[in-house]
Amino acid sequence: MFYQTVDAKAWRNIWVVGDLHGCRTQLDSQLILHQFDKQQDLLLSVGDLIDRGPDSPGCLELLKEPWFRCVRGNHEQMAIAALQGKDPMLWVMNGGEWFWQLRGTALIAARHALKQCVELPLILHLQLGDRVVVIAHADYPASHYELGQEVDWHQVVWSRDRLGRHQRGNTMAIDGASDFYFGHTPLEQPLNVANQHYIDTGAVFGNRLTLVQLQ
Repeated sequence: MFYQTVDAKAWRNIWVVGDLHGCRTQLDSQLILHQFDKQQDLLLSVGDLIDRGPDSPGCLELLKEPWFRCVRGNHEQMAIAALQGKDPMLWVMNGGEWFWQLRGTALIAARHALKQCVELPLILHLQLGDRVVVIAHADYPASHYELGQEVDWHQVVWSRDRLGRHQRGNTMAIDGASDFYFGHTPLEQPLNVANQHYIDTGAVFGNRLTLVQLQ
């Protein structure tokens, strides 16, 4: 499942949050601060729920919540590959050691949640009135967006090429949608350039977790 659509009309307020990386307590504090109502509001995530931070299992618990949607990040991708027996050391070197320290029911629950990450979409497509908002982990590697269009899925999850071009002053909008929200690269402040918004502000490194209200 590469694309997943979100029905904005079903929700009162909709927020998008940057990379969590195990920072569940910070997220819960932000939701209280923004008066997030779990009965009426929706939280969208740019992925990387796990690794490096203090509570990866707590962040994986979000996948059970009806008020939460998430795209697959590169850390989920590394975990999926490791559980399939492909290069587990890559995951461990990038913050996955927490998983190998779990025991008993905690291990079973985390393994089950990580296997479910295979079903996470790579792109969330949100229709807000006449606006289309697109959420992906790292990039939408095309000059034009179209729901269902084939793109390089490895770049969607991993690429920093477009962000690098923005930082060098070579800025271009992506046609076909109003706004794009990405995480993946920790920045000191959210970066808004053309119609693209980079909202991983490195909460796991002691910075503030970024939430942006979309509706």
